Amino acid sequence: MSTSAVRAEGRREAPLDAWRERAWVAAAGLPWAALALLLVGWLKVGRHWRTGDTRKLFHVLIFGGAALVQWRAGFGGTLAYGVAVSAAIAVVVVRGTWGPPLSSPGYEALARESDAPHRTWYVVVPWFATALGGVLANLLFPQHATFGYLAVGLADAVGEPVGIRFGRHRYRVPLPAKVAATRSLEGSAAVFVASGLAGAIALRLSGAPPFHEMMLDGTMLEGATLLRLSLFAAACTLVEAAAPHGWDNFVLQVAASAAAMGLFLGAATHG
Repeated sequence: MSTSAVRAEGRREAPLDAWRERAWVAAAGLPWAALALLLVGWLKVGRHWRTGDTRKLFHVLIFGGAALVQWRAGFGGTLAYGVAVSAAIAVVVVRGTWGPPLSSPGYEALARESDAPHRTWYVVVPWFATALGGVLANLLFPQHATFGYLAVGLADAVGEPVGIRFGRHRYRVPLPAKVAATRSLEGSAAVFVASGLAGAIALRLSGAPPFHEMMLDGTMLEGATLLRLSLFAAACTLVEAAAPHGWDNFVLQVAASAAAMGLFLGAATHG
C-alpha cells in the first residue's frame, strides 16, 4: 500500500487524528500567510517593488504551501490551510480598503494600481476564484489537483513579471471584463517553461522517479515523459493566455488538473 493510501486509511480509522492534523495545518497556515503578506508588503512599500512582482511572489509562497499541504494532509488539510490564508487576506483587504492610505502594506502589495477603481474587486474575486478552483479540481480530479496548484503558483506567477519587463509583442484577451487584459508572447513563453517545471514537480510529489532514474532503470520513459510535460505546459499556456481577468486562477487550476489527469493517469498526488 502506498504512503498516501496508508495516510488515507489512517484518517478513516481515526477521524479525530485527521481533525487534529487539520487544526495543526490551520495553526501553521495562518502565520505563514501573515509572514508572506508582511514580506510582500515590505517589498512593495519599503523597497518599491512593482505590484505585479509582489502579487506574484505571494502567489508562489501561498500555492507552494498549498501543494505541500495537499501532498502531506490531503484535501481536508488544504481546506484548513485555505481558511487560515483567507482570514489573513481578509484582514489586509479590510484595512486597505477602508483604512487610511498605505495603512495596509499587504493590500498595496496585492492590489494593482492598474485595476483602479476596482482594486479591491481584483483582490477579492481572484481569491474567491482560487478557492473555488481548488475545490472543483479536488472534486473532479482529486489525484491531480496538485498539478493545478503548482501551475497557478509557478506558471501564472511568472507570466506578468516577465511580460512587464520583456514583453514586446502584446495581444489582448478577447473576453469581456471590468479592466482590459493584455498578454505578451514573451510572458506566455515564460508561462510555458514554468508550467513544465510545475508539472515535473507535481510528478515528483506523486512518487514518479526522476528522469535520470527512468533511464538507469531501462524503462525508456524519459522521452515520453518530456513529451507529456510539453503537452501539459502547452495546455496551461493556452488556458492562461485566454483566461478572463480575475478568473485566471480558477480556470487554470481546473484546466491544469484535467490536463494532468489525461496525460499522467498513473500519477496520484492526493494525500
